[in-house]
Amino acid sequence: MKFKYIKQLFFAISLLIVTSCSDDFLEKKPTEYVDFEGATKTTENLMTLLNGIHRSLYIRYESNQNENGLGSLMQQVDIAGDDIVYPVTNAWFLQVYNWNGVANENSQDIRFPYRTYYRIIRNANTIIENVDAAIGSDAEKKILKGQALLYRAFCHYQLVQLFGKRYVNGIDNTQLGVPVILTVGNDNFPRSTVEEVYAQINKDLDEANILLVGYAKPNNSHLNLKVAQGLKARVALTQGNWAIAADYAAKAKAGIALMTAEEYVKGFNDFNANEWMWGSHINEVQTDYFGNFGAYMSRNYNSTVIRSCPKAINSKLYNQIPTTDVRSKLFDKTGAHTALALLSTYAKFPYTSQKFLSINAGDSRCDVPYMRVAEMYLIEAEAKARLGLPDANTVLFTLARSRDAAYVLSVKTGQALVDEIWFQRRIELWGEGFRFYDLKRTNSPLDRTGANHDSAITNNVLSVPATDKRWQWLIPRAEINANPLIKQNDL
Repeated sequence: MKFKYIKQLFFAISLLIVTSCSDDFLEKKPTEYVDFEGATKTTENLMTLLNGIHRSLYIRYESNQNENGLGSLMQQVDIAGDDIVYPVTNAWFLQVYNWNGVANENSQDIRFPYRTYYRIIRNANTIIENVDAAIGSDAEKKILKGQALLYRAFCHYQLVQLFGKRYVNGIDNTQLGVPVILTVGNDNFPRSTVEEVYAQINKDLDEANILLVGYAKPNNSHLNLKVAQGLKARVALTQGNWAIAADYAAKAKAGIALMTAEEYVKGFNDFNANEWMWGSHINEVQTDYFGNFGAYMSRNYNSTVIRSCPKAINSKLYNQIPTTDVRSKLFDKTGAHTALALLSTYAKFPYTSQKFLSINAGDSRCDVPYMRVAEMYLIEAEAKARLGLPDANTVLFTLARSRDAAYVLSVKTGQALVDEIWFQRRIELWGEGFRFYDLKRTNSPLDRTGANHDSAITNNVLSVPATDKRWQWLIPRAEINANPLIKQNDL
C-alpha cells in the first residue's frame, strides 16, 4: 500500500492551525515546514498530531461535498441499508442507495471510506511508532498511545466490515479481509484474513483498555476508557463473542445516564448531551457549511439536499413504534414538521426525520454522534439474550422504558427476545451508521419491500439476499493498481 505519509502528517497537523491546543509549537514554524522529527520529538507535538486526527473526523476530503469525515461514512452505511429512505432522486450517495457504487471498483463511494480510514490509520501509526521515544511524561505517553491504538482498531474494524466477508464465530475465518497496516512508510501489504484483522483489532483494543485507565478526557471528541470499553463490546458483538460483549458493554455504560425524554427530542446536535460517549463538535470557525453532517441529515437547514430530498424512515418500521415512545416524535408521518416552521420552498414527504437538527436554517452545524450509552444497553441485552441469561430482559427494559413510559418488561426468550432487541436497536440508532453493518453481521438480507422505498429510485434494489457478493464492497481499482499484492473481491 503506497503511503505518502510525511505529506499526510503535515496535513493532519495543519488541521490544528485554528484550534490547536499547542499554539506555541505552531508559532515556532509554519506547519507546512514542520519536519517529521520535529513533529514527533515530544509528547506535546504528538498531542498536536492526535488533535489533528480528532479534527480529521469532520473535514471534507478531496473536493466532493459529501465526503466529510465520519459523518458522511455513517450516512453511506445507513443509506445502503433499509431504514433510511430517499423520497425523491438525489445525487448524493444515490449510487450507494441503489448498490451500484459499492460494486464499481472505480466509484468514489468505495474510494472514500478506503482512503479515509487508512489515512487515519497512518497518522495513528505515526503516534504509536514514536511516542515511546518522545520527550514527555509517561502519563502523556499512555494517553497518546491509548487513543492512537483505538483509532487504529476502529478504522481496521470499519474497513474489514465493508470490504471483507462477515466474521462467523466458530470457524477459522480464512476469508480475505483487508491489509493490516501497523507501520508508516511505502511498503505494500496483502489482504490479511478476516481472523487476522480481528486479532489485531482486539490486540489494539486490549492494550488501549489498559493505557487509558484513569484518563479524564477534556471533552467527548477525545477517546477515554469508556470509549475503549465500548469499542471492545461493539467488536465482540460482531464476532459473536457474547460474554465479552456483555461484560464490556456493562463496563462502558456504568455511571452514564440516559437522556430524558425532553432531552431526547432536542435535535441530537450536542456532544455534551448526557449519554454521548464519543462525538465531534463542529464549532463556528471549523464549519463546512454544505458539507456538514447537518447539511444532509437534518430537516431544518436551508440546503438544496434538505429542501428537496429530506431523509425519511422506513414506513414499515415507523408504524411499529408505539405512539407513547418518544422516538416516534423524531419523525413526522405527515411530513409537515409544523414545529420547525419550514418555508414553502421545503418539499414535504411522509415519514421524514427531524432526529438531527442543525443550529438553524442558515447554519448547518450539528454535532456528530459516534457512540452513545444507549448502544451499550443494546449490546449487553443482545449478548445476554444470546447466552440465555435471565437479566437480558431487564437490561432492555431499562433502555426501552426510558424512551416509552408504557413499555412493559418483556417475557420473551431466545430468538423472539433477540428480535425485540433488534427492533429497539433499529429505532434507537437510526441514522447513526449501524444498519448495513447490523444486517451483515447477522447474515440478514436487505429487505426494503412493503415500505416507502421507491423502486425507481433504488433501481429496483428492494431486496438483496445475504449471500449476494455485493455485501463485500469492491477494493478501489486505484489501490489494486498501486499495490499488486491486493486481490479484488468477486466482481
